[in-house]
Amino acid sequence: MIPNNTEPEAPKRPVRVLHLEDSPADQALVRMTLRRARVPHEIRQVDSLQGLARCLDSETFDVIVADYRLTGFTAIDAWQLVSARPGHPPLVLLSGAIGEAAAVDAMRLGFADYLLKDDMARLPHVIERALEVAEARRAREQAVADLAESEQRLAALAEHLQTSIEEERAAIAREIHDDIGGALTAARFDLAWIGRHAPEGPLGEHAATASEMLEHAIDASQRIMMNLRPPVLDQGLVAAVQWLAETFERRTRLPVRVSCDCKAIDSAQPALQLVAYRTAQEALTNIHKHAQATQVRIDLSDHEGVLTVEVSDDGRGIAPEMLKKPRSFGLRGLAERARRAGGWMDVSSQLGRGTAIVLSLPLPELPSAPMQANEEGAVGP
Repeated sequence: MIPNNTEPEAPKRPVRVLHLEDSPADQALVRMTLRRARVPHEIRQVDSLQGLARCLDSETFDVIVADYRLTGFTAIDAWQLVSARPGHPPLVLLSGAIGEAAAVDAMRLGFADYLLKDDMARLPHVIERALEVAEARRAREQAVADLAESEQRLAALAEHLQTSIEEERAAIAREIHDDIGGALTAARFDLAWIGRHAPEGPLGEHAATASEMLEHAIDASQRIMMNLRPPVLDQGLVAAVQWLAETFERRTRLPVRVSCDCKAIDSAQPALQLVAYRTAQEALTNIHKHAQATQVRIDLSDHEGVLTVEVSDDGRGIAPEMLKKPRSFGLRGLAERARRAGGWMDVSSQLGRGTAIVLSLPLPELPSAPMQANEEGAVGP
């Protein structure tokens, strides 16, 4: 004889039903219907809004079954009380003929289902379906909450990584300036001394060649240091962007026009200025690599408490599908940095008619100057 190793199914947990009904006969009919359908259940019956509130405060229910018209109130009043509670159970409307319009309004409000009392035999099925829909809704809400939490963690990680990168860039720039730059400058002086004191011949020629190569190395170290974090950024965003444009123009022979309509842009937080600077830097890099432009324009403004940076060109433009490429990390990274700073970044482009990258960041309000009374008693700054 083959032993039966199948474990018995665990008994189902009784469905906890809160029945809002002021008719004893209908209360008894609901109990009898659930018993006949052999639905494991626990039922609590109330006939007032106060009783409904007390039950919801003290117990947990899987479903609420409510009549439409009760003494002194309706199921709509009950729904307003129930729906204000987070994680509330589904509410099934069980009533007589209330009219199609009232039933539709109830469903629009968020009732799980509507059932006529004449069709009471279907109540177990309606409750089961309402529970399934409620469970699916809770699972969906939990998935949305988990996704939002995951996105928040990723955003925090991205911000931490970006901050770390900027700190490393600043540290490397300082090391290049203090150590490598100092060593190269000392070597240049030594080579210059050798060149002046060496006799005519191969030694002097080698010293001159080495000095020339050293000049290239010094220029390269300064360029790398400036790209990592230009010291001019400490003088404010306007000066940094102007330096960036001049350097770009000198390197690419591409004219860049900088327009500034600013009053307090350099008083913005250094973090916001850095976001704006990196956006302009990345935009110019993309123009040099891809745009095939003949001219570039950079516009800075700080009107109405908003810092705006627009970098535009007259190049070949960007195809829409290129903006949606999964590996478009440059522009996507700029947009994420703008979002973390409380702003936004937009890319507008037409094939053959150029591209414009617009960054918008909210500027913190500056504290107003205190008002003081003058000798005549008037109030003035």
